[in-house]
Amino acid sequence: MLIDVVIPAAGIGKRMGATIPKQYLMLDDATIIEHTINKFTTLPFVNNIVVVLDKDDAFFSKLKFNIKKIVIAQGGKERADSVLNGLAITTTEFVLVHDAARPLVNKEDIIKLVQEASTDDGGILAVKVADTLKEGGANREIVATRPRDNLYRALTPQYFKRQLLINAYQEANKKGLILTDDASAMELSGFSPKLVLGSSLNIKITEPDDLILARMIIKAQGLN
Repeated sequence: MLIDVVIPAAGIGKRMGATIPKQYLMLDDATIIEHTINKFTTLPFVNNIVVVLDKDDAFFSKLKFNIKKIVIAQGGKERADSVLNGLAITTTEFVLVHDAARPLVNKEDIIKLVQEASTDDGGILAVKVADTLKEGGANREIVATRPRDNLYRALTPQYFKRQLLINAYQEANKKGLILTDDASAMELSGFSPKLVLGSSLNIKITEPDDLILARMIIKAQGLN
């Protein structure tokens, strides 16, 4: 079974505070997005890799890849719009959606996700919450401590049947909902995606400290 991959990369990453979109920052010997894409290029079941870019992106075309699997789609206003635009040019029954800013995803975890979640409900990579959870008030005072049992951090990739995910996002759009991940759309449509345990090293690079941590992980474990 072949699977298309959608990588939304139209954001600018304001919290990183960089002069260029964060996906084009260097991470060891390549940009963040190059590391991310290269995690999928050697997987035998990957068909096309749809990279969703801002219409004014001036960086991606300068990157060099030794594959012909990469297809470009235009980004939208919100992440959900970009994902939908990417899904529109996919052709496989199932699709993987992965954040451009998660370059340390483990290939074995991607394989495990596909093996365990090829159902109508689909699934996502996830990690159990280890920290004590505090709910803060308007002035950042603690108002409650929340139990962490059965709580997980949602990672990517997230894996669903293409048409079911398109339908779910379209329904969410009709309701005016802004969603931060694909599983949320599926949940709103009545599905129960499976939580497939993945590596906690699959961090999302959002702020400067994340980039420092990613560089340390690559140096220590040779994940590139």
